[in-house]
Amino acid sequence: MLILSHTDQKNKPFLLQIMFNKINSHNEWDRIKEIIVGTAAGTRATLTWSKKDNISQKNIEIAKKLAADATPQWLYEEVEEDLDGLSNHLKKLGAVVHRPKSFDLSEVYSSPDWFSTSNNIYNKRDLNLVVGNNIIESPSYQINRYYETTALYPLFYEYLKKGFKWIAGPKPLINYESSLPYFRDENQRELTDEDIKHKELTNGRLEILHKLAEREILFEAANTVRMGKDLLYLVSSSGNELGAKWLQSVLGEEYRVHTTKDIYRSSHIDSTVMCLRPGLVLLNSARVTEKNCPKIFDKWEKIYFEDVAPTSEPELKIQKEIRDPIGNQLKEMGFKTNLFDMSSPWVGMNLLSFDKETVLVDERQKNLIKLLEKNKFNVIKIKMRHIYTQGGGIHCATLDTVRDSILEDYFS
Repeated sequence: MLILSHTDQKNKPFLLQIMFNKINSHNEWDRIKEIIVGTAAGTRATLTWSKKDNISQKNIEIAKKLAADATPQWLYEEVEEDLDGLSNHLKKLGAVVHRPKSFDLSEVYSSPDWFSTSNNIYNKRDLNLVVGNNIIESPSYQINRYYETTALYPLFYEYLKKGFKWIAGPKPLINYESSLPYFRDENQRELTDEDIKHKELTNGRLEILHKLAEREILFEAANTVRMGKDLLYLVSSSGNELGAKWLQSVLGEEYRVHTTKDIYRSSHIDSTVMCLRPGLVLLNSARVTEKNCPKIFDKWEKIYFEDVAPTSEPELKIQKEIRDPIGNQLKEMGFKTNLFDMSSPWVGMNLLSFDKETVLVDERQKNLIKLLEKNKFNVIKIKMRHIYTQGGGIHCATLDTVRDSILEDYFS
């Protein structure tokens, strides 16, 4: 049991007791009983640099100030307001909602080879994978995410009292270039239909692609989709093949980890493949077609969809007027930063299934909402104004720890 201090309407402190049940989540669709929702607290741009660069302390302090300026107070407040709204919707549906506390994201940490500050605590599913009674911390390729999962440790220790398997992937050294260019020359890149559609939806922006080296185990939990005894793992710029092999080894013979590498070259899988309930999957048709659809779904009903809303003008303006200029300043000073990262427009498909009939969807995705309602889903519309610059939608920003589910085999 966790006891938290809160305030009532008269700002008088009182104690609220929050119960923790045993970790239990086997899939993406059974009814949610407990869930973690991220926070925007302390959000700032990340800074990473090599020890070989010998950057002066003066320039580090200047860079820290720029990193803070990249997330103005009004922006942080809007992001946190939306996460609070998401939490309230989940509570109204009957779920127990846990919120992590952030830490000082500007604090510099290091290895023998590099220095870095931390990423935010917004996307809690990215690095944490719940499989049954297991919580698996995935070893990200991103140095700025090295200690991100520790923000959840106070919650995990509460769950530990009920008993669960806590598995942490081996921390990678990343003392080499783990992200390799996808193209020899980006200027000679031949655009795919997805690339062209991406530019149309983002006022001309294009994802810069890379691929991961296979020297170490590198993957992020959001590269997987859970379907009972089966997990689909996307080999991409955020998960290598060694990661899939390691995941299979720790889960053992009770589970089957299937890899796919032909559907999406960039990051996570949960804006490309969304399992809505047993036998029904939502697929991003800008990436998945009948030709490259993972074989595991051969006998499932498929809903193909790609007609998402364009990236919002306010977010494109933030990127152009705040994030890109500060990012260029930091780059010139010798720092790597996450300011150039912007989610693809299809992050609008990043929905959360509360149960087999109820889904939470970004309120701007009117075409997707109509499609889901046509397929007899109860759609809860959620305000999420900054999913593109924050790097994740509703599914990314949450981590279901307890669902009313049992381990089942949906494919044998």
